[in-house]
This record gives sequence, structure tokens and C-alpha cells, in this order.
Amino acid sequence: MPSPTEITVSQLARLIGTPELPVLIDVSMEEDFNLDPSLIPTAFRFPFGDVKVLAPRLEGQRVVVYCHKGLKLSQGAAAVLRGCGIAAETLEGGHLGWREAELPMVPEIKLPARDAEGATVWVTRQRPKIDRVACPWLIRRFVDRNARFLFVAPSQVLSVAEKFNATPFDVEDVFWSHRGDRCTFDTMVEEFELGSEALDRLALIVRGADTNRHDLAPQSAGLLAASLGLSRMYRDDLKQLQAGMLLYDAFYRWSRDATDESHDWPSPARS
Repeated sequence: MPSPTEITVSQLARLIGTPELPVLIDVSMEEDFNLDPSLIPTAFRFPFGDVKVLAPRLEGQRVVVYCHKGLKLSQGAAAVLRGCGIAAETLEGGHLGWREAELPMVPEIKLPARDAEGATVWVTRQRPKIDRVACPWLIRRFVDRNARFLFVAPSQVLSVAEKFNATPFDVEDVFWSHRGDRCTFDTMVEEFELGSEALDRLALIVRGADTNRHDLAPQSAGLLAASLGLSRMYRDDLKQLQAGMLLYDAFYRWSRDATDESHDWPSPARS
């Protein structure tokens, strides 16, 4: 049974991909991390001895700290944060416990460089519709919760990427883009090694909507309609993205938890 300041692997796994996911901090020693240089989705690395400096950034948020085995480093770092008034827990079993449960982990080598505030920065074409909202959703929910997105004129994406040290996506001739008949969302799920039954199902819906192949999934036509509606509701791309996050949260939870449920009218008579 975990301690009152500990969360189990299964409990944390249920929060991955949802807005309720705590801030995740990996405080493993360098030599331990290098044995398996990958992160629990959205986690970031930070030296265990310096976690106190994070307290102002973490105020009011739930935090889970983990190390290689979930013992002294994470428990000590979490205790330091609790002393600063932060609601900090540790992960039972740490990195090894998560890996042994065969849950998704993001290879560190696939992560773009972070800016001075510790966030990854991405750039794409303005007026996003499907892929250019789905990909930011995936990044913020599974890769970097603080990721920043720049929406610019199509002709300026690559120049902005160079000048502002941003990673371009969903434009031609870049790494994070369409591949064959698959869209950029598919590429990110594959490259970040996030494949799961729920995300694979959602990827099919996104692909059908983004490539106008609604035969791939009956939900694709609805996603297209909702996406086009959002694009007419918002002139500000970042406000549209914020609204779109809720849309993809709903589609993800359906993909994960509700595919067997239906709705009928009239409702069945009570016995």
C-alpha cells in the first residue's frame, strides 16, 4: 500500500493525457537516467538538489516527483517541495516501476531543445484546422505541458523556425509532417512512441478528418465539422487552440473510455 504522499503507477497512468495530470519531475541521477534516457509523458528533468527553486513555478499545482527507483532522491525532493507549500508526491517504483508496467515513455532524444523557461517551441501555419490543433493537443498532453506554439503565415514558417529556434510542424519537407497517407498527428504518435489503443483510435479519426477520408472512422466527419466551426468562431489562433484542447480532450476520453457506450431515445423503460 503506498504512503499518503505516494501515487501508484496505475493511478498516474489513468491521468496521462488528461488535464488533471500532475506536473511530473524526473530527478534521477544522470548515470541512472542514461541507462534508459526516456521520460514519463510530459515529465521534465531537474537536479534533485535544486528543486527548491521550482517552488514559485509550481505554486497551486499538484506535483509528482520520481527518480530511478522511487526512493531517496524523489522522496527527499518531494519533501523539500512540500516544505515550500507545494502538494508534491512521489511515484511508487519510480522510473523502473513505470517501465516494468510497459507504459509509454517519450525518448528524450526526440524532444526539441527547450527555451530559457524550459518549454519547447513549435511553429506552423496560421489558421489551424485539424492536424494543427490535434498536434499541439498531443504535445501538451503527452510531451510538454508548457509547450509554446507560434502560428504564422505559411511562407514564413521555416524562417521563423530558424530565427526563433522553433520546431516547424505540419508543413512540407520537415521532420514533423505528413508521411505517405498518414498525417502529422500519426507521425508524432509514432516518433514519441506513444502508441496505445486509445491514441491509435484517435489518430485514425484525425487522419480521416485531416485527409478527407471519412470512411476511415465515422467520427472523422464530426471532427471536421467541429474543427471548421471553431475556425469560424475565433480569429485569434491561440484562443482557437485553447478551445480545441477541450474538443480533443473529449475525443480522447471517448477513445479511451466510452467506445462501447451508445445513446438511445426513447430511453429504456424502467422495470
